[in-house]
Amino acid sequence: MSPTRTRIKEPDQACAEAVELARAAVVDVVGQDSVGEHLGVQADGERIVTHLFACADPAYTGWQWAVTVVRAPRSKLVTVDETVLLPGPDALLAPDWVPWHDRLRPGDLGVGDLMPAPPDDERLVPLVAIWGDDAVTDWYPRDDDPVDPAELPAFGRSRVMSAIGRDYASDRWYESEHGPRTPLAHAAPAHCVSCGFFIPLSGELGLLFGACANTYAPDDGRVVSADHGCGAHSEAVISATAARAVAPVIDEFGYDLVDLPGVSVEETVFEPLARGAD
Repeated sequence: MSPTRTRIKEPDQACAEAVELARAAVVDVVGQDSVGEHLGVQADGERIVTHLFACADPAYTGWQWAVTVVRAPRSKLVTVDETVLLPGPDALLAPDWVPWHDRLRPGDLGVGDLMPAPPDDERLVPLVAIWGDDAVTDWYPRDDDPVDPAELPAFGRSRVMSAIGRDYASDRWYESEHGPRTPLAHAAPAHCVSCGFFIPLSGELGLLFGACANTYAPDDGRVVSADHGCGAHSEAVISATAARAVAPVIDEFGYDLVDLPGVSVEETVFEPLARGAD
């Protein structure tokens, strides 16, 4: 099959020649000072042409005034359809708009802010529990649920973290400042997994993460990886050399000459200490 060729539209002659009509239309809207030179025409359809004018407003550098003119069939009268300001190839544009929930970053949530998880959040899945003598898998909450959700092992939660949610959390925690790839962890005497202040998490996340409970550690109260570490390790041992106090050195042979009240050093008579000296 031969490639499809797109037919290039030729602008309607009468509409293409209506440059002054298009200029007058945009000048009537924004004034003479905001309209620059005529940049060209483009065919938008049969007997529909758009004239482009440079925008002379310094606040819209690179933008263009687009004035669309039309002509009815078998009529020589050209009329203005619409006038609009459009960005040109070199126009300064604002970045693409990003929805609020995609712009949110960790730590942005403040006091009084609400950020409910959407129903289709892939990080969460409905709670599934094995309940009753028949060991039937139930989904909670249910309209006909005779069981108080607060009595369930998940403490009344209707959704729990999915495998995707746990993977996201694991990657984020492991690459953070509480993971193994920090200068603090490299200088530590041992890993957190062997520290008495390390409290492993429950479930699958407990295989690699726990909470630090050492009040003197920089990670106290935070989730740390098992191969993280710091100098506050419970089994850290100070070497005997570092613990030994250095005895002070007293010079018993040297002396300093000082002035006493009422007596200067120049007026002091020095007597020899050795016997037989002159």
